[in-house]
Amino acid sequence: MLEIYAGKNALKTIQEQGFNQELFTHFLGASGGPKWFTVFGLDKYLFGEFFHNRNTELNLLGSSAGAFRAACLTQSNPVQAIEGLAYNYANMVYSKKPSAKEISTKAADIVNQLFTDNRADEVINNNIFKAHFLVAKCNGLTASDNKVMQTAGLFNSWLLNKLDRKLLAKQYQRYIFKQPSSNLLINDPYNFNTVYQNLTRENIKSAVLASGSIPLVMSGVKNIQGAAKGTYRDGGIIDYHFDFSLQKSSVVTKNNPNECGLTLYPHFSSEPKAGWFDKNSTRKVLASSYDNTVLLSPSKKFIKSLPFSKIPDRTDFTKLDANTRINYWQQVLTQTDILAECFHEFVTKQGISQIKAFTP
Repeated sequence: MLEIYAGKNALKTIQEQGFNQELFTHFLGASGGPKWFTVFGLDKYLFGEFFHNRNTELNLLGSSAGAFRAACLTQSNPVQAIEGLAYNYANMVYSKKPSAKEISTKAADIVNQLFTDNRADEVINNNIFKAHFLVAKCNGLTASDNKVMQTAGLFNSWLLNKLDRKLLAKQYQRYIFKQPSSNLLINDPYNFNTVYQNLTRENIKSAVLASGSIPLVMSGVKNIQGAAKGTYRDGGIIDYHFDFSLQKSSVVTKNNPNECGLTLYPHFSSEPKAGWFDKNSTRKVLASSYDNTVLLSPSKKFIKSLPFSKIPDRTDFTKLDANTRINYWQQVLTQTDILAECFHEFVTKQGISQIKAFTP
């Protein structure tokens, strides 16, 4: 039911040292809207048990839905937080033809519920589980909330990406809103200009909301506190499923070269796509970006066992009536506990032979 893939160096490391939580220094959470429900059971197990009582740093990076997950998993009670997010997301209901304003308002409500009481402080001050939210700052027509202009800008983005992913840097700048003491760096083979911005009480809600603000579907987030003025949108535009590797600052790695460990990546697909405009393309991620990564994904058999034999996605909002969709999504959330059980068995028995080499 659960498939486990490892990049070249990750597989070698695990074969030599076994599979244990201390090997991991990074955790990825991808874009994909309600597709993340597929790894809900894994999230609960990983942060309720596998990483429980951890005393060394783990950097969580997320874009869009992955950012919302990271905002939960870096709180003092991560399981309660992720359960609350899943419930609120699954039970969200829109009008028949919701406007971008309506969808954005409902998303903002979810963000506000994420950070009730002192939960924003828990994330910002967490020196073990460090949150990083990926956001795309838009330039030119892509920054407009006028749908005609924005569509023209996005079409240009599609053309640029088709020619060369690097050309998207003409229209987008990567922002990483990070836990203040983090010294994590992205090693990006496409050389997007990347700005590292500290999280504060004043910008954390806007950063998470911006990371999930889907082009055309939602309004862009304007002028996030502490960052450059402009329009910020879904981090998945640049980093949909990720095509980069991770490292610490040169000062840190020089002092302790073992600080850069492996990356754990629970994902709804075993075939990650780099950016939003690669969703329907044949472009593959670079193998080098996943050398140190362990990817956990549901098998085709598991997906077939789900209602409608598929994982949830945003089209469910329009294709299904609200009651049918909510019941379906709740069944998926329950069934994903099976994946957690599979992972627990794998770790307990150290079933390293079942790990497959990751080959894009």
